[in-house]
Amino acid sequence: MDNSALIELTKKLLSFNTINPPGNEEGIARFCAELLSADGFEVKLPEFEPGRLHLIAEKGITSHKAPVVFSGHFDVVPLGAAEWTTDPFGGEVRDGKIYGRGSGDMKGGVAAMILAAMDAFREGTSEYGVRLIFTAAEELGCKGIEQLVKSSGEIGQASALIIGEPTSNMPATGHKGAIYMNAVTKGKTAHSSMPHLGENAIYKAAESVLKARDFRFNVQEDTLLGYPTINVGKISGGLNLNSVPDHAEFTIDIRTTSKTNHEETLNRLAHELGTETNLEVLVNMTSVHTNEDEPFVRLVYDICGISRGSQGFPKALPYLTDGSVLQKAYNGVPAVILGPGEPEMAHKTDEYCYVNKLEEAYRIYKNIILKWRNYIC
Repeated sequence: MDNSALIELTKKLLSFNTINPPGNEEGIARFCAELLSADGFEVKLPEFEPGRLHLIAEKGITSHKAPVVFSGHFDVVPLGAAEWTTDPFGGEVRDGKIYGRGSGDMKGGVAAMILAAMDAFREGTSEYGVRLIFTAAEELGCKGIEQLVKSSGEIGQASALIIGEPTSNMPATGHKGAIYMNAVTKGKTAHSSMPHLGENAIYKAAESVLKARDFRFNVQEDTLLGYPTINVGKISGGLNLNSVPDHAEFTIDIRTTSKTNHEETLNRLAHELGTETNLEVLVNMTSVHTNEDEPFVRLVYDICGISRGSQGFPKALPYLTDGSVLQKAYNGVPAVILGPGEPEMAHKTDEYCYVNKLEEAYRIYKNIILKWRNYIC
């Protein structure tokens, strides 16, 4: 494939302003739907909310073989306070890089997936078929894929899963899960010169913060993901210096492993913090964990030129992906996170993706589609 088609498609995807909030993914979803439909893909556009669409496109799927699924997202993060030196929606190509918000996270990966899927069916047939799932509303806690899985009933079955988040094309076989919470304490206001007439919500929050700090998970080490962690990242309370505060709140961020039972963890934490602290769960996503011995992982390693036991592998990632929802929805199928973006460039000013990484991702994705059906375990 001439790389001009890949660059032009990436540029086109970057031209859509899908900053979340508000998202506005309808335009990019419809554009991709038209492109894939014209190439013989069966396309659906489930709605996340008005003006925001997901895309499901599939081809070559049979009733007796589950397809390989490629997952991506359309939304991107805000531009940030720092001024960009390039047009964040222009897709400027300079010094072997393509610049733009989402070039690495992850419109470049989406472009590579689309062209790889289209070209794979021109070069051969896949007994397993392929399904592309591109979501709205990923960036603020993977809300889009959660809604899609719960409401649409259209994601079908899968034999394996590729999540195109930025990894510089180095395959990762897991990442931690997450439980994000907002914790609220209530009190009774009074003048600060007579604090005995009030009930200080900040004191209650402070006690709970220390209990959260000392919380113990009592789980075994995960061989890929290590141990779970907990962090209090934000706290606020009170209205003015000379009043007893009647409201305080703080956030709790728990990162989990395959050894962590989320329901049990939530129950234990609520018990330890006590009835004075009300916990609101904002995000509850399990970890992604796939064994290196899985045939699909071995195939991806082979295509990427990685020998089992190579330094740095198996590789785990520090961030969440839609794979948390999809691997669970697909009953634990092997999942690999692999995309052309540079992880350290995600969400940064002057975000870019190397053009040669885009080309490499295209080749990797296409070979996965073509070779998975014939891979000898």
